[in-house]
Amino acid sequence: MPASSIPDRSIKICADRGGTFCDVHAAYPDPENPAQTKEVVDPNNYADAPTEGIRRVLEIATGEKIPRGTILQTDKIDYIRLSTTVATNALLERKGQKHALLITRGFKDLLLIGNQARPRIFDLNIRRPAPLYSKVVEVDERVTLVGYTSDPKAEEHALQFDEGGAVRRGYRGAGWDGVGDAEGPGEIVRGLSGEAVRVIKKPDLEATKRELEALHAAGYRSLAIVFAHSYTYPAHERAVGALARSLGFAHVSESARLLPMIKMLPRGVSATADAYLTPVLQAYLDGFFSGFAGGARVEFMGSDGGLVDLRNFSGLKSILSGPAGGVVGMALTSWDEDERRPVIGIDVGGTSTDVSRFAGRYEVVYEAATAGIAVQAPQLDVNTVAAGGGSCLAFRNGLFTAGPESAGAEPGPACYRKGGPLAVTDANLLLGRLIPDYFPKIFGPSEREPLDGAASRRLFEEVAREINGSQGTEMGLDEIVYGFVKVANETMCRPIRALTEARGYAAHKHILCSFGGAGGQHACDIARLLGIRTILVHRYSSILSAYGLALADRAYERQEPCATLYTPQTRGALAARLDALEGAVRAELARQGFKGARVRVERMLNMRFEGTDTALMVLPGEEGEDFGAAFRRVYKAEFGFLLEGKSVIVDDVKVRGIGKTFDTLGESVHAEVRRIEKRRVDRRRADSVHSTYFDGLGRVGDTPVFKLESLHTGDVVEGPAMIIDDTQTIVVVPGATAVLTSKHLYITLDSEDE
Repeated sequence: MPASSIPDRSIKICADRGGTFCDVHAAYPDPENPAQTKEVVDPNNYADAPTEGIRRVLEIATGEKIPRGTILQTDKIDYIRLSTTVATNALLERKGQKHALLITRGFKDLLLIGNQARPRIFDLNIRRPAPLYSKVVEVDERVTLVGYTSDPKAEEHALQFDEGGAVRRGYRGAGWDGVGDAEGPGEIVRGLSGEAVRVIKKPDLEATKRELEALHAAGYRSLAIVFAHSYTYPAHERAVGALARSLGFAHVSESARLLPMIKMLPRGVSATADAYLTPVLQAYLDGFFSGFAGGARVEFMGSDGGLVDLRNFSGLKSILSGPAGGVVGMALTSWDEDERRPVIGIDVGGTSTDVSRFAGRYEVVYEAATAGIAVQAPQLDVNTVAAGGGSCLAFRNGLFTAGPESAGAEPGPACYRKGGPLAVTDANLLLGRLIPDYFPKIFGPSEREPLDGAASRRLFEEVAREINGSQGTEMGLDEIVYGFVKVANETMCRPIRALTEARGYAAHKHILCSFGGAGGQHACDIARLLGIRTILVHRYSSILSAYGLALADRAYERQEPCATLYTPQTRGALAARLDALEGAVRAELARQGFKGARVRVERMLNMRFEGTDTALMVLPGEEGEDFGAAFRRVYKAEFGFLLEGKSVIVDDVKVRGIGKTFDTLGESVHAEVRRIEKRRVDRRRADSVHSTYFDGLGRVGDTPVFKLESLHTGDVVEGPAMIIDDTQTIVVVPGATAVLTSKHLYITLDSEDE
């Protein structure tokens, strides 16, 4: 078809760039029927696949041959949305940017000492992760919070200012006890949080300049700046940051600019993570943009599930960029606003399984550890376990084990024809849950051969002899192979139970949304283990992280420190601060093209009980619920008790704005299942039959195999069966029923009523 038949700015491209694979989803108007949209799914395994995937999409959409390596024209592209694991992998592999840490004098070893947590106290050989920075420079600057009280038994707290700007003293537990001047050297100024800050020593910029010039001469181009109390008084960080940029430092991470939150340690670790990761991410993006001519709009998936533009994207916001796209895709394609049944998303990949939960709102954590680095930044609450298609299988000390070691992409599982070890993929292949005839022939050294079932069988037979010999048993090969799959399934259930039962939610009351390349082979078994009756498998489940980008909303948020008691007297001032932040958020989203009803705003307070150091970001739930009641509800759910009689302190005020990509995503899958006419598919309509092993039933030699494209909306497939398309294999176990809808397989399992 001629390129001119595709309107300008009409092709929408989403690419999920993983560590091994890159999945691309694209949509563009059908030239023969512009009211209809065509979709392209392109999972590839190129080293830098987004550009290659976009080239292929443009070839398909325009009908023109575009040689590889050509600078791509972007006049036909509406937007490119990208999620990437570049920063994540740099953190995991410790391949980030060499950088220096500038910190307040006297705190040189703060980040090295950490918080003294000992998560593996009984290990005999504990190896702490090395710090991300390569060098520390102490800056002779100091500010402190001014605090004293006339009551010797009361805890000291920072002074605050009254509405007229006068310093008020007192302790929070008993209210203010008068007005007075704080004694001591240094100017007292008002911090962003409203607290009184004494500026004891300003940084000597001339001395700091000499230190920075020495760092620059030594090859440093990235810096992290972390000063005490900069969350409320960032002037010193900003002055040193401006000086560093003037001297040629390409990237400077100021902790207060990144995260204006109390607690110097997590704020400092986050700043070093940003200085370590953002230059690597920027180098990748520079290379990515060099493949295009023109100004295509590019958006990125942030760790919190919202799309951000290039100006607001950084290494710190991209740590969970890849998994976040899958969570968004799971949530927006599985949730029913009328039924409001919570959804568990399970993303089964090659090395790991990512689990998330959605109950009408994304579950976000504000401090999480990745590769031993505790980063303080909003991230979707995703639990990961080292179990996936590439997880290595072994018999150790009388136990079947699956993972945590992985065969990876090179050499991969034994069936990949590169001499790899036994893995979960080999087990599924031997059990008949993967069919070589339907797999692309991309294996072996030449990458042109099919899966090698003989190699998997040979290694499993060796393991079977070892097991039967050591245990004195006569277990069959299928029984042993499925035993390893059961271990992998139980491992995948572990993070699901952590997100449900460990937090007071009944797992069986959830819907299971399965995605990822290996998800369809395990979904029914995992649901059975958890007592879940309903499973959703999207048509694009194997590339749901890319598809989620097409559905995701734009997000922008603003946050400020507060340090205020939550009382009836302070609610008005807190509301005014939230109003001001909301105005700034709406203005920024308007600049990005989102206005009026297309913008949804969430107003939050970061609250804690006085005398504790654990703050919770609180968003009122039900209509009419105030922040105080919401805080008590959330605190009780998280910890199981309340600190009665304690005052509540607001550490931060925050507003998050969401610019909606779609006004509506149409009818939910649950409503469609209730509406459509269903018809049972005759097993004789199967495209082929295959010998497949099922738990409790044994090997079924004539298991029907249906191609997804040969089924129609409303078709009902009863297990045992397999449903296959170009990117996934879905196992429908005995007792399960799969209904095909316009976008999902809706699988129900026979079990006792809830």
